[in-house]
Amino acid sequence: ALPSRAAALRVQLLFALRQRVLHVLEAGLAAELHDALVALRAEWPELARELALGRLNPHPGLPEELRNQLQALLTPDAARAAELRAECTRGFEGIVLRLWPQLEVVVVGMAHGAERLYYDALRQADCQGLPFYCPFYRAAGALLGVNLWPEEPVPRFLLCPDWAFCEFLPCLADEEPRTVLLDELWEGREYGLVVTAQPGEYRCRTGEVLRVAGFHKQCPMVEPVCRESQTLSVRGENIREEQFCQSLCRTLGMWPGAHLIDYVCAESNLLGDSSGPCAPHYEVFMELQGLRDLSEGQRYKLDQCLQEDFPIYKSFRFKGSIGPLRLHLVRPGAFTQLREALGSPLPMPRVLHEERLLRLIQGSVIS
Repeated sequence: ALPSRAAALRVQLLFALRQRVLHVLEAGLAAELHDALVALRAEWPELARELALGRLNPHPGLPEELRNQLQALLTPDAARAAELRAECTRGFEGIVLRLWPQLEVVVVGMAHGAERLYYDALRQADCQGLPFYCPFYRAAGALLGVNLWPEEPVPRFLLCPDWAFCEFLPCLADEEPRTVLLDELWEGREYGLVVTAQPGEYRCRTGEVLRVAGFHKQCPMVEPVCRESQTLSVRGENIREEQFCQSLCRTLGMWPGAHLIDYVCAESNLLGDSSGPCAPHYEVFMELQGLRDLSEGQRYKLDQCLQEDFPIYKSFRFKGSIGPLRLHLVRPGAFTQLREALGSPLPMPRVLHEERLLRLIQGSVIS
């Protein structure tokens, strides 16, 4: 009922805070829980006041009629408000378990790919000490697999043969690939996923790449690897999202004190004429904690790591066919706004393909 993602997350957070005895926190995406807890850090004094008074204050994105309906469900709770103030004053490491001491598990609908960054951030800070569980694997609107190993740090999903009809396109095939079926998969190999599940949607290429992690009896267990749409390629070099992320993380180790909050990339052709007469290149936007600025030498480290990790990219850079990567730092909160602009709850893109989203993140550049 709430068109604003930020307003919806804040209302859900407020009503969750009313209940001290919670056993499960659940979110469709790890990013949703991450952003709700970012709102807690920023707005806990006001949330505490609302709890104490039992009054929901007006907020942008919260229609008055709906606010009145929600208001009727609130009652003053000074004791819970005092507890919230006390715990937030202590700091936010492990805050989730301190606010809800009977919490047993955090359930997220998606924790792989682009969501892994938020998943790891939650485990290391706000949700410290809590197990995480990602129960199902979905693609193309269909439920395809179940995670039978909740204690494993990396989610693996058992593909269930009777939930949908799945076909698989082998990656890195020497010739034009043909689809294979569940009983033809090989452990350790990667495949593009093709699904027939919804009426009228036959042999739908989902854009998901899966790695076969093993077999449970005769059924394959898979790990989602990447999304084909999130590949960087201005000259056919094809750097996948998880590969770029690995190079980026290696670069971060060369920037003492830097902690990555979020990032997104774009190919320079999305800039149009504003990119100037330079060769095609990558534009990278990052939010960092611990560093206010980067020198030109530090910025070049990322381009250097990409050249070391991807010989084809290095070859194009040497020829001048690909220009040097441009790295921009953005202000805090820029990526929360970007997720708001995405509309429906979709996994965070790591490569932007819409000019409006690129303009939005460009407007947040501080260095």
